[in-house]
Amino acid sequence: MTARAPRRILTAAATALLAAAGLTACADDTGGASEPGKIDVVAAFYPLQFLAERIGGETVAVSNLTKPGAEPHDLELNPRQVGQVVDADVVVYLSGFQPAVDKAVEQNGGDRAFDVAGVTPLRDAAAGGHDHEGEAGHAEEGGGKDPHVWLDPTRLATIGDKLAERLGKADPDHAADYTARAGALRTELTKLDSEYADGLRTCQRREIVTSHTAFGYLTERYRLEQIGISGLAPESEPSPKRLAEVAEEAREHKAGTIFFETLVSPKVAETIAREVGAKTAVLDPLEGPPADGDYLSAMRTNLQTLRTALDCS
Repeated sequence: MTARAPRRILTAAATALLAAAGLTACADDTGGASEPGKIDVVAAFYPLQFLAERIGGETVAVSNLTKPGAEPHDLELNPRQVGQVVDADVVVYLSGFQPAVDKAVEQNGGDRAFDVAGVTPLRDAAAGGHDHEGEAGHAEEGGGKDPHVWLDPTRLATIGDKLAERLGKADPDHAADYTARAGALRTELTKLDSEYADGLRTCQRREIVTSHTAFGYLTERYRLEQIGISGLAPESEPSPKRLAEVAEEAREHKAGTIFFETLVSPKVAETIAREVGAKTAVLDPLEGPPADGDYLSAMRTNLQTLRTALDCS
């Protein structure tokens, strides 16, 4: 019996248990079946898929648990997706970001799980946005950590290096290849970091008003200030008091642009923009795949958007 055979048995058991609980095993396009001769890697959401594909190259088959266009915070797994976790050689996820994935990994991931949150220290959630006197609970209800670590290219490079090591353990014959590809990606991410540092060095304003506080790592890295309308969870509804506070700050800093993002409704950002006479623009937190290109091109689009909004020379 192969090493994978026990996992196949676990897959069937997991599927049966979830089906008995009333879940329907519907087909979806979040990932394909395993490919013979390749290492099966399951990524929890887009930035981790990007890393796995770039570092794994042709020797890995990568599937993404989060469908394109879906909000990853809200992911629920069907039995087929649980089966993907059971069968994977490596599961790449970020603990604390997607509770359904955390549960599946805890029950089925075993020693095949690679937790990105354990690679580089995560920021406290309360540090993710602008601090306001008297609103200590605003940044994120219940405290915790800010998961959006991939928006700092230097941190993503470090995660890539560690992922290469993990893939090398799963597939020792290609360990040197994984290390080389991680090194090449680090070079690209270092270049991106330099472009951000140079592009945002001289701007007339340094405050960005965002629909939710996803950009704490980016603003910390490049010395910007984030004013989040809502907390880390994009679906959280800001109170009327919070909306008034953000509008006041936007006026104070003469913000000409209010940012919203690709996977959530722009209504709240549009409300603030109308209130202060600003326009709106997309700033992509890259929780899902961009419509065109990849992580690198989307980050460069974000940079140009920021430069325009902040009047950078």
